[in-house]
Amino acid sequence: MTLYHGSRTGGIDVLKPNLADHDRPYVYMSTLEAVAAFYLCNAVERPYYWFPYGFEGDTPIYHELYPNALKEVSDGVSGYIYEVNADEGQVIPFKDIPCARLVTEPIKTMGCIEVTNAYELFMKYIEEGRMKIGRFEDKSQKELERWYSLTESHIREKHLPADCSYTEFVREKFPRVWERIYG
Repeated sequence: MTLYHGSRTGGIDVLKPNLADHDRPYVYMSTLEAVAAFYLCNAVERPYYWFPYGFEGDTPIYHELYPNALKEVSDGVSGYIYEVNADEGQVIPFKDIPCARLVTEPIKTMGCIEVTNAYELFMKYIEEGRMKIGRFEDKSQKELERWYSLTESHIREKHLPADCSYTEFVREKFPRVWERIYG
C-alpha cells in the first residue's frame, strides 16, 4: 500500500520512528496525500500538535476555528511529502483517524513531493476535490463550542502546563478556553 508522510525536513531516505505525545515512537503516515500535507503546518511547537481536521465521507476537512486559520498556518510553509510502500503487516491503524497508519520500525522512502507553499497546495487539493475547508465564518457557535470543549479536554487529560507551546497557542487564539482551565 502507498502511504504518505509530511515533513519539514528534506533528503530523508529512511523514515525513523519518533516520540510524539503517544506511548512510544512511531512513523506517522496517511493513506491520503492531503492529510500528510496537514502535518507540514503545525501551529504549535513539537512535541505538541494542532491539526483540527475531520472527514466528510473520505474527504478530509481542515476546520478553521478562528478566521483565516488555514492560511495563517500554511501560507509560505515549505516541506516534503514522502511516499512509502508498506505491507499491511508493517502498519498499525491509528484509532479515530481512518486514513492514519503507524509504523514502529524504520521504513524506506520511495519518492518525495517538494512543497514550496503548503497553502497553494491546499488550494489545489480543494480545486481537485481532494480536501475541503470548514471555514470559521460558516461554523455555528454550537460547533465551535464542541471544538473548544475537545481542546479543553485534551489539555486536561494530558495535564499540560499553562506555558507550553500548545497552551500558549490556546491562550492567544481561544482565551476563554484558556481561562476555563488556568484562569
